[in-house]
Amino acid sequence: MTEPALTEAALTGSPVAGSPLAGTPLAEAARPETARTETAPAEAARAEADKTATAVPRAPAPRPPATAPSPGCPPPHPSPRRPGLVLPPGSCDAHCHIFGPADVFPYAAERTFTPFDAPKEHLAALHAHLGLSRAVVVQSSCSGVDHRGLVDALEAGAGRLRGVALIGETTTRAEIEELHRAGVRGFRLNFLPHLRSAPTREEIDSVLARVDGLGWVAELHLAGREAAEYEHVIRAFPGRVVIDHLARVDLTEGYGSAPLRSLRALLDTGNVWLKVSGVDRVSRQGPPYADAVALAASFVTYAPERVVWGTDYPHVNIEGAAPDDGLLVDLLADIAPDPAHLHRLLVDNPAGLFDFPPVEDV
Repeated sequence: MTEPALTEAALTGSPVAGSPLAGTPLAEAARPETARTETAPAEAARAEADKTATAVPRAPAPRPPATAPSPGCPPPHPSPRRPGLVLPPGSCDAHCHIFGPADVFPYAAERTFTPFDAPKEHLAALHAHLGLSRAVVVQSSCSGVDHRGLVDALEAGAGRLRGVALIGETTTRAEIEELHRAGVRGFRLNFLPHLRSAPTREEIDSVLARVDGLGWVAELHLAGREAAEYEHVIRAFPGRVVIDHLARVDLTEGYGSAPLRSLRALLDTGNVWLKVSGVDRVSRQGPPYADAVALAASFVTYAPERVVWGTDYPHVNIEGAAPDDGLLVDLLADIAPDPAHLHRLLVDNPAGLFDFPPVEDV
């Protein structure tokens, strides 16, 4: 059956004060979730969507200096356009984050960056606006191993959300089982130096031992040449592995680069999936990110059963302003122009990876 729209008003009774989506038509019901029927070129869809872009709302309320956002952490796009692309029922944003609010869910003292608040109500309103009915919320390093905000969002999502956790050295099996009951279905390992030092083999093995038997996926956050450097490590994982954001490869090295060869070889194992998200991070050209979109499309064609996609909302640790999430959705018309591939990318693959029920059961 058709899933009801999730809006800020539905969750809170009124738009959230200071929301980057407040004052826009996002509280209206999302478009009916029908199968993709677009046949016009993606450029025409984008032009039509621009005509119905939402009005620019008021800016987020200032925050105390103790939680002032870091450089490279802009506020979310103030007025994301309504996509022209109609998404299939059960479409999933397989990579997004919630942040705060900091006065309710404080950020970790040891964090390396501080984002703008982006609480669950903002995310729900954005998803309703974009036509997305499911999502995977990834715990961010700025929240550390305190998962209270993530669990709160999962409980409010009433089965529409799944989570990916960060497992610390002291996280117990009992705590992990509690996260599983809340809807967590994976753990993330950060290899990027601006977030933490790369995990050691001993640390990886410790996490794997504590999540054993739960069926969780391992999400790996890599960049540059790390897909090639860690290929042997990735192959050794006993369960399913998901690599984030096109492995954040350097496109200046070309399609024949060692990291891209490693990614294709890893997909061939049948045990590795790739998120074709983050085109705004990977692109060297800027919007509409044609170079990174072409790369993402090549992987959808190469391994349609091994790809998922996400917005990466609210877009932290980037250069410049946050991308328009409505544009990112419309770019799916170029990333997965085949309707069967689009359905796999947004519905079938994330449902299998993150243990969502059949769409008709929601």
